Amino acid sequence: MREPPPVSTDAPIPAAPHGTPDAPHIAVLGEARLEFDPEIARIGVTVSARGADRRSALDDLTRRNATVLELIKSYGDAVEKLETGAFSISPQLTRHGRAERVRAYQGSVHLTATLTDFTALGELTTRLADLELTRVDGPWWALRPDSPAHGQARRTAVLEAVQRAREYADALGGRLAALLELADQGAEGAVPYPRAGGGLRMAAYAGAESTESAPALDLEPERQTVHAQVTARFTMTPPTL
Repeated sequence: MREPPPVSTDAPIPAAPHGTPDAPHIAVLGEARLEFDPEIARIGVTVSARGADRRSALDDLTRRNATVLELIKSYGDAVEKLETGAFSISPQLTRHGRAERVRAYQGSVHLTATLTDFTALGELTTRLADLELTRVDGPWWALRPDSPAHGQARRTAVLEAVQRAREYADALGGRLAALLELADQGAEGAVPYPRAGGGLRMAAYAGAESTESAPALDLEPERQTVHAQVTARFTMTPPTL
């Protein structure tokens, strides 16, 4: 009978998951909540039209949409992005009778504008709301996805984790020796758009546009909270117990 091969004694010994008396582990949570001024503001604009026939509804909707686009684009660099979203045109049937009779056509176009100049935002919002059959929603304040604010919050969370671990080690009469693991919890981020229940809503339903311009709104930017969270594991020197 052949003897089994000898077991090598040079294989690495796996590290203890919870540390050893000579190298205890410390696991901590680092967290940061910082506030920043918003970098952009978004507004939603809905242009509507209603006519006795499809063609008249489309003509009115096209004219009003062109007026809105021209007004927004007139603000130049203050508008970072302008996008057209949903468009709809639908018949409205009579409420009585079995016949499918169309009594009117209803149409709408939704646009989204992103602005970086908050001084121009108040004026533009008021002028849009003063237009015929135009509804304005917003503003929704936000930071850009690549804003330095997110990195600052993450660095603050890491520093907080190191400080907390160092305090635990000091309380035991030891000191931190090495970093074992640093894990991002992925919990940072500003308030998403759109924010439910937030912002203002204005609409103009007059049959003709007003000859006098309405005063510009005084809008106060909403501070944005950035949250970052990390977990960290360290080894420390043997404690003095």
